Amino acid sequence: MNLHDLHQQAGASVAPDGIPLQFGDQQAEYEAALQAAVLMDRSHEGRFETVGRDRFEVINRISTNDVIHMAAGEGRPTILTSVTGRIIDRLMVYNRGELALVTTEPGRSQAVRDSLQRQIFFNDEMRIIDLGGSTKQFALHGPSVQAILQTFSPDAGKHEYLEAVNATIGDGEVILLQRKAFVGDHWIVIVPNEQAAAVWQALLEAGAVHGLQAAGSLVYNALRIRAGRPAAGRELSQDYIPLEAGLWDEVSFKKGCYTGQEIIARMESRNRLAKIMVTLSLEQMVNAPAPLYRDGREVGTLTSSVVSPAGEILGVGFVKFNHAEIGQTFTAGHQNATARILTYAGAPAPMIEDRQI
Repeated sequence: MNLHDLHQQAGASVAPDGIPLQFGDQQAEYEAALQAAVLMDRSHEGRFETVGRDRFEVINRISTNDVIHMAAGEGRPTILTSVTGRIIDRLMVYNRGELALVTTEPGRSQAVRDSLQRQIFFNDEMRIIDLGGSTKQFALHGPSVQAILQTFSPDAGKHEYLEAVNATIGDGEVILLQRKAFVGDHWIVIVPNEQAAAVWQALLEAGAVHGLQAAGSLVYNALRIRAGRPAAGRELSQDYIPLEAGLWDEVSFKKGCYTGQEIIARMESRNRLAKIMVTLSLEQMVNAPAPLYRDGREVGTLTSSVVSPAGEILGVGFVKFNHAEIGQTFTAGHQNATARILTYAGAPAPMIEDRQI
């Protein structure tokens, strides 16, 4: 049985791109993610390898983070930015020894590969190998994920950095990739197509004792917004720079030049941001994008919104920096619905302390 048939047999509603939207009980999926663990099919996210002498150098010179000085097995997020420092794409880059393994946001693999290909010059030695057609990609989220994965790889999660490790799940040889968490822990599983269904089943069986269950992309979106994590086409767009989206840890202020560095460095050195990303609690559902108003003046934009399976109405947006206070309220969209700030994206303490309200 292939993976698609397995999903349908489990009662999944499947989107046109083949990714399950839900498995029949979104509330149970959501609660499992918060209290135990969920397994998701995220095969629409991009993945590819770069090989050759300059496999890291090409990525390093056009993205925000230092991906040169990584230990074997280490991974780091980095951001492709425009010449004006605006977000084009966000990547995860892992040092796999003789190759770099790169993952992208959903649906962004071709665009990222094209961007990299344009940066390979006549004296560069780098080749890009797409893995999207030959593999599937799963995600595990939740507080029990570490215990589940250590069934297959006892050393997984033992380092302080995000890591990549090999493992055997069932009869399948897979790659485990650690990522920044939404809730609990967050790991990716990359598996060859022909072994995908068996690995999916093996994960569910091994994780049953820990409360693992399958979940769909609707719950993924709710978890993402709840955690205040930016998404492609929403918060990861050329309307914003990485610092405004709270991605300070994905920018190196010590590495050499990269595309957009001058603008980003200037904003950091001047200790000022025009706007900042916030998470919001909404009194009623407002479809994003929608303007945010304070005292009748537009001061920001709601960029994502959702009614979670638990009934919470949550959003992510950007507001002018001086309005980014926990508890601050706005009116959202034409409904004039109240939106209250729950959290704001991380910014250094001196920048927060210097804010003039």
